[in-house]
Amino acid sequence: MTTRVTPPESPEDEINLRQALEERYLAYALSTIMHRALPDVRDGLKPVHRRVLYTMRQLKLDPKSGFKKSARVVGDVMGKFNPHGDQAIYDAMVRLAQDFSVRWLLVDGQGNFGNVDGDNAAAMRYTEARLTAVSQYLLQQIDEDTVDFRETYDGEEREPVVLPANFPHLLANGSTGIAVGMATSIPPHNVAELCDASLHLIKHPTTKSTKLVDFVQGPDFPTGGILIESRAAIEQAYETGRGGFRVRARWHKEDIARGGWQIVVTEIPYQVQKSKLIERIAELLLARRLPLLGDVMDESAEEIRLVLEPKSRNVDPVHLMESLFRITDLENRISLNMNVLSAGQVPGVLSLAEALRAWLDHRQVVLVRRSKFRLGKIEHRLEMLEGFLIAFLNLDEVIRIIRYEDEPKKQLMATFKLTDMQTEAILNMRLRSLHKLEEIEIRKEHALLSTEGDGLKALIASEKDQWAYITTDIKELKKTFGPKTLLGKRRTTLEDAPDMDSVPMEAMVEREPITVVCSEKGWVRGLKGHVENTADLKYKEGDKGRFVFHAQTTDKLVIFATDGRFYTLGADKLPGGRGAGQPIRFFLDMEEGHDIVSFLKHDPERKLLIASSSGHGFIVPEADVVAQRKAGKQVLNVSGGVEAVVIAPVVGDHVAVIGENRKLLVFPVSEVPEMTRGKGVILQRYKGGTLKDAKTFNLKEGLTVVERSGRVRTIDDLGEWMGARAQAGRLPPKGYPRQETFGPKF
Repeated sequence: MTTRVTPPESPEDEINLRQALEERYLAYALSTIMHRALPDVRDGLKPVHRRVLYTMRQLKLDPKSGFKKSARVVGDVMGKFNPHGDQAIYDAMVRLAQDFSVRWLLVDGQGNFGNVDGDNAAAMRYTEARLTAVSQYLLQQIDEDTVDFRETYDGEEREPVVLPANFPHLLANGSTGIAVGMATSIPPHNVAELCDASLHLIKHPTTKSTKLVDFVQGPDFPTGGILIESRAAIEQAYETGRGGFRVRARWHKEDIARGGWQIVVTEIPYQVQKSKLIERIAELLLARRLPLLGDVMDESAEEIRLVLEPKSRNVDPVHLMESLFRITDLENRISLNMNVLSAGQVPGVLSLAEALRAWLDHRQVVLVRRSKFRLGKIEHRLEMLEGFLIAFLNLDEVIRIIRYEDEPKKQLMATFKLTDMQTEAILNMRLRSLHKLEEIEIRKEHALLSTEGDGLKALIASEKDQWAYITTDIKELKKTFGPKTLLGKRRTTLEDAPDMDSVPMEAMVEREPITVVCSEKGWVRGLKGHVENTADLKYKEGDKGRFVFHAQTTDKLVIFATDGRFYTLGADKLPGGRGAGQPIRFFLDMEEGHDIVSFLKHDPERKLLIASSSGHGFIVPEADVVAQRKAGKQVLNVSGGVEAVVIAPVVGDHVAVIGENRKLLVFPVSEVPEMTRGKGVILQRYKGGTLKDAKTFNLKEGLTVVERSGRVRTIDDLGEWMGARAQAGRLPPKGYPRQETFGPKF
C-alpha cells in the first residue's frame, strides 16, 4: 500500500517547526511556573493549596465543625477548580496536615496521614479533614471584596486569585517546587520572629535583611533540630535570597547500668525519613565505616528516640556524633532559594526584607479594599435607615399614599424625594415595625454606623492610620502564636558546631593498652596489655629485641631513620602479638640501606634534639615531625656518607655530646637553634671521627650515663668539659664507662 503525502495548498499552511516548538514549550513553561511550582509571595500558596483551602471553606469545615471525608474535599476541588488528577490534589492536602512537613498546620487531619518514617497516608476514602485556626487567618474576610476572583478552568465557577492572608505564610511554612528552568526552596520560620521583623519593617521601611536577622534568627523546623550555621552565612543567605542552613539532630548522653552509656537522638533534621536514616547507619555499620559505633536501635513511639550504642565506653560521645554527622543524614543541609511569584505573575528571587515587604503591602491592599467594602455596606444601610426615618416622621401620609394611590411607589418618591432603594424598603416594611421603639433603634443604629463610616473614610485616606491598624493586627497575631504558646515556641535552636576540622584518629579507635615490640632486624608487633617482663619475649632465630615500650592503641608512633626522615604509624595498625609480627617496611616506604635510629611514642608537647654523624644538629618540636604519608617527612638533611645518628628529648638546660674519639663536650642548650627542617649547626668538631651520641640534662643534677650492664653513673663535676658549641671537647673524666654513648633516652 502506497501512502501519498499531500503538499501544503499554499505557503501560509506551512509551519516553522522551531517557532512552533518554542511557542508551545514557552506556554508549557509559563503554565508550570505560574500555576503549579512557585508560590505567590502574598499568601505563600500554590494554586492547588489555595483551592483546597477555599473548597474546605465552602464546605464549612471550620475548626469548630465536624470532619468530612477527604474524598469529598478532593472531589469538590477537582470538579470545580483544579484540572489535575485526584492523587495530586490529595498529596498536596496530605502535606498540609503533616506536623513533620509543615511548621503551621493548615489542615486538621483525622486518620492516617503518614509519618516521619516515610510511610504514605491512607487512601482518601479512609481519612477526614477540616481547617485549622491558621487557615482561618489565611481566609479571613475573603467575602468582603479583599481579593480578586477569576473564572475557573471550565468557566462555571469563580476562585480567588490570592487569599487575604492575615498570616505570613510564605516564610512561616516555607515552600518547595521545581518549575521549568527554575525552582524554589524556602524553609519554615517562627511566626513570632516574623512578626517582630514585620513590625520593625513598618517603622523602618528601608531596613536591610542583614538587620532583620536580629529578629529572624533562622529557620524554625517542625522537626526541631539544631541550626549550626554562622551568623554571617545566615545574613548572606537572607540578603541574597539564596544559601543554605546546616541542621543537626538533637541528642544527649544517657547513662545506663554498669557504668555504661548510650546516645539518644530525640530530633532529626527536617525532611529526613527516620527509617531511611536508620537503614543508612546500619549499612555503614556493616561496612565498618563507623568504628566508634556498636549498634543502632529505634525505640520511637509518638516521639523520636534513636538509641546509638558506642563500641566502647571509652569512646568520646562528641567524637562519635561528629563521625556520624559527617557521613549520615543526622546532619542535613536545607537550601534557601526564595524564588516566588511577585503579584502572582513575575517570578524572581527575593531577599528576606523584600518578601516581608510584599506581604505587608498585600495586607495594606486587603485592608483598604475591606474598608471600602464595609464603607459601601454602611452607606447602603444608612440610605435605607434615612428612608425609614422619613417614613416614621410622616407615617400617616405614607399610609395614606400606600392605601389610596394607584402607584404608591412613584408617589412616595415624588412626595418625600426618596430613592428607589429607600422606597422599596418602606414598601416592604412590616406593620409590627411601626412602633415607637423601632424608631429609637433606627436612630441609634444610624448614629453608630455614621461614626463607623467616618472612621473608615479617615482610615482609607490616611496611610499612617492603615499601618497603625496593620501593626495592631500583627501584634495580636504574635500574641496568638507567640513564644510563650505551645505552638509558637521555637523548636530549632541555634548553636555553634564543635571546633574540629576532622575527628582525631585516636577518637576513631578503641583505646586499649598495648606493648610495642620492634626487633633488631625490624620486625614489629603490638602485644595486648602492658607486658612487664619483656625479657621473656620471643623473636625469630638470629634476631633479638631492640625497642620495647608501652602505649595505647590511640597513640601515634614515631620512627626516626638514618636518612633523617620521620615516619608515623598508628598504634592500632600494628600486627597482633602472635608470632614475630611483620617487617616494619610493610608499613613504611623506607629506602633500602637505611635503618631505624629510634622508635618512640609520639608526644606533641615534647621537643627533640636530633643530630647527624657529621656533628650537625638542631632542636625540632615533635608536633612538626608527624608524617602524613608512608614516605615519611624529611626533617634532618643528610648527604653523602653522613647519617642521622642521634635523637633525644630536650629535658634540661645543657647539652652533652660525645664523639667516636670519646671526647666529651658540654654547652648550654640555648646555643642550639630550634628549626623544623635543615642540616643544623655544628655541635662538636672532629678531625677524623664522627658524632656518636648527644643528650640534654640539668647541670645541677649532673650528667647520667647508663652502662651496657644497666648500671647508672652520675657525673657532677663537669667544669673542665664546659665550653661552647662547635668545640672539640676533651676526654671524659675518670670513672666514665668505656663507651661512646650515654645510654637509652626514652
